[in-house]
Amino acid sequence: MAKILFIGDVVGKPGRQALAQVLPMWKKTYQPDAVIVNVENLAHGKGVTLSTLAEVDALGVDCMTGGNHIFKKPQFVEECFAKYPKLIRPANFGGANPGFGYYRFAKNGQQYLVINLNGQVFMENQFAGVLENPFLAIDKLLEREAQKNDIILVDLHAEATSEKIAFGWHVDGRVAGVFGTHTHVPTADARILPQGTAYVTDVGMTGSLNSVIGVKTENVLKKFLEQDRFVNELEEAGPLQVNGVLVQTGYGKPSIQKLYQEVE
Repeated sequence: MAKILFIGDVVGKPGRQALAQVLPMWKKTYQPDAVIVNVENLAHGKGVTLSTLAEVDALGVDCMTGGNHIFKKPQFVEECFAKYPKLIRPANFGGANPGFGYYRFAKNGQQYLVINLNGQVFMENQFAGVLENPFLAIDKLLEREAQKNDIILVDLHAEATSEKIAFGWHVDGRVAGVFGTHTHVPTADARILPQGTAYVTDVGMTGSLNSVIGVKTENVLKKFLEQDRFVNELEEAGPLQVNGVLVQTGYGKPSIQKLYQEVE
């Protein structure tokens, strides 16, 4: 039996601060065998840098997944993927892109395969490149990369709940877990699908609690009320939140547990 801790989108400095406070506590309490964190919003809400990745890596994270914003700091992209092989981006990004869409690692004799994919629905204006079909992409990846006794985990970074749910059914019984990310709002549907795959539509975000998905509330309200230009300024004051899931898989009955913690 293996325990996997997955933590949802870490948003900017508030998210990194919250993660640094909560992850050591969760590791002590739940003793996960592997820890995966979504980092596409790590550096001030969009993209990654060497210094921000170093903060997460220092916490003992086994894999860092991405999404549509992972390339938003283009001046740092090449060196980030070169230094951190455990950093991955969606495998269905079409064309020539830095990094890889999956990462394999071993711990305590167990092989793990983590796959990152991006949804297509409502994502037309959220990624500059081509987004290939994630359903077809996962079929190809599993055929090519899956090995006997792998624990296979998928971060599906997507907007539409219907696309995520359909994807969960598509891979049920073929992967150990599907963790939805991107919307920053946790869903209440964490469950084990009939063929044994742990599934949740969205894990939720790690960052400012009193915000609109990490952004200052007044900025978002101004956009909606006054049709003004949106200013993507993160909320850095006030309480913080960490959202995650803990999956137990392998021998015996699988389980998935929603985790949530607020900190100052």
